[in-house]
Amino acid sequence: MGPAGTPLDHAEIIARLRLIRSENVGPVTFGHLLRRYGDASRALAALPELAAQGGLGRRIRIYGRAEAEAELEANHAIGARVIVRGMAEYPTLLEQCEDAPAVFSLRGHGHLLARPAVAMVGARNASANARRLAHALAETVAAKNYAVVSGMGRGIDTAAHQGALSGGTVAVLGGGIDVIYPRENADFYDRLVEGGALVAESPIGTQPQARNFPARNRIIAGLSLAVVVVEAAERSGSLITARLAGELGREVMAVPGSPLDPRCRGSNQLLRDGAHLIETGDDIVAVVAGLGGRHVRAPLGAPFDGFEPRPPSPETLAAARREVIEFLDATPTAVDEIIRRCQFSAPVVLTVLLEAELAGTVERHPGNMVARRFTPRSGT
Repeated sequence: MGPAGTPLDHAEIIARLRLIRSENVGPVTFGHLLRRYGDASRALAALPELAAQGGLGRRIRIYGRAEAEAELEANHAIGARVIVRGMAEYPTLLEQCEDAPAVFSLRGHGHLLARPAVAMVGARNASANARRLAHALAETVAAKNYAVVSGMGRGIDTAAHQGALSGGTVAVLGGGIDVIYPRENADFYDRLVEGGALVAESPIGTQPQARNFPARNRIIAGLSLAVVVVEAAERSGSLITARLAGELGREVMAVPGSPLDPRCRGSNQLLRDGAHLIETGDDIVAVVAGLGGRHVRAPLGAPFDGFEPRPPSPETLAAARREVIEFLDATPTAVDEIIRRCQFSAPVVLTVLLEAELAGTVERHPGNMVARRFTPRSGT
């Protein structure tokens, strides 16, 4: 939805798609730009100047209108829809996340995204018993009218989707909406289109890459009231999903496993850290049913949109740029910490970080953190 709840027209949908696909614009920056400029067309017009002020020595690459139209048409050709943040169809729970995707492709039954959901994740090389249990847990949860969300990976993901298919399941893909991964799930992909829903943040045609899976995992967590982990090794992607869920204020649950099985060390650690112990699907339902209307942590005080009604003066920004950027290094630092340590107002610091991100000298990290991006020296 646009200002005052008005529906987005085609021009604004195209402009928002162009904005998120433009160079160095990520989901958090997308939100900052919309709040500052009011609509995506004005934000697009401001990108060259902002990037230049941040130090980019050439014109920033902006996604073309024809490219955006072609992307919409390519989705339409395979029966997919492009959902842009601000549309009425955008999932309410996901939209409350700071780094919610600005756009995603959707195939299948979109109404499942409006249903309260539980995520279920775990090991790709899961044991046969864990797969059977994940199937049974998902079947019970889906029968209670909760959508089961997972990542369509091998092992626990696939077992959860299969168990929930008759009741409702959502697969969040690590590549484009048209790219089936792993390949052995080709037949099941078609079944998900017919009876479930598929979501992909990456543009159509994008091949899955390992670096994209944490971004996929934060969507899985963002769509769900709770995350259930069934077999997870230490330092696994499933634990990343559980951590992201905890940061969002979602419930974290885990199935206990044998201490002799390394595939269970991560999930057992979650239980030691306070996750709900789960043995049956009814255990899951009891936890999420008790949440009532509490979907995310209530904000403390009025929301802060990051910018004053009047942008900071050029003189103030010029003085702030060197100090703010020199404060950063390659280790991610919380934006709130930068604001506390620098002798400038929050709007000034946020504007400097926005310019630097568009210029490619600063990169965003989960948890409202930023780090300086250093260009490798030639020959190293």
